[in-house]
Amino acid sequence: MLGYFHEISIETADIRASVEFYERLRFSQATTTDTWSHPYGVLTDGRIFLGLHQRPGASLGQGFASPAVTFVRPGVAELVPELEARGIALTRCEIAPEVFNHLGFRDPFGQAISVLEARTFSPVARRPADTSLCGYFHEFSMPVANAEAAKEFWEPLGFVATDEMDLPYVHLPLTSDRLNIAFHRPRSLDRPMLVFSDADMRSRIARLRELDVRFSEELPRGLDASENALLESPEGTPILLLQGE
Repeated sequence: MLGYFHEISIETADIRASVEFYERLRFSQATTTDTWSHPYGVLTDGRIFLGLHQRPGASLGQGFASPAVTFVRPGVAELVPELEARGIALTRCEIAPEVFNHLGFRDPFGQAISVLEARTFSPVARRPADTSLCGYFHEFSMPVANAEAAKEFWEPLGFVATDEMDLPYVHLPLTSDRLNIAFHRPRSLDRPMLVFSDADMRSRIARLRELDVRFSEELPRGLDASENALLESPEGTPILLLQGE
């Protein structure tokens, strides 16, 4: 319905600091187009694409809804009546012949979703085996108070729910062809997070500490801090590192 996954769009007040942070984690930069007038960069580990946006007012907390799950769908104007028929209210709708068409809305728990008419960066030549220092990207996980209600919203958008899992914390995974998402309970972490895993995450965590990467104290309850960790990017994106396959 929404087209194909493009990026997780993230607001940053200091795009240079954010870019340098992800490059230290061995993410690669993509070549961006001139679609946006504000400073914009895209970093990828080959599986997840992070669009870093330094819009005017970002340093004052006046930027756009962030993070946003962003898709590309040619003919995005045709999506407007489909969303309205489902009772979804648009938070942004820029549809006109002389502008870059895009729209935005939110899920029932406030997660921002954007749809663009075209790509804003070029593909990156990176082998699937070239993981970042974070390990294998698993999913973009969002806090929801009612996983069933969230599932009913997201499944018609092209995601397929699996069974709820109790370990390593309670969460409900959903799959799609280009992006996996999940719902976790707000008391696990009250913000959306990027989730990575590795069979030897302990070694990866030790390496990141050697590089003086900033760690957060907000590790979801129940996780062993010797094998799991939460990184905090300069713009505030939580990055969960899990021990596991």
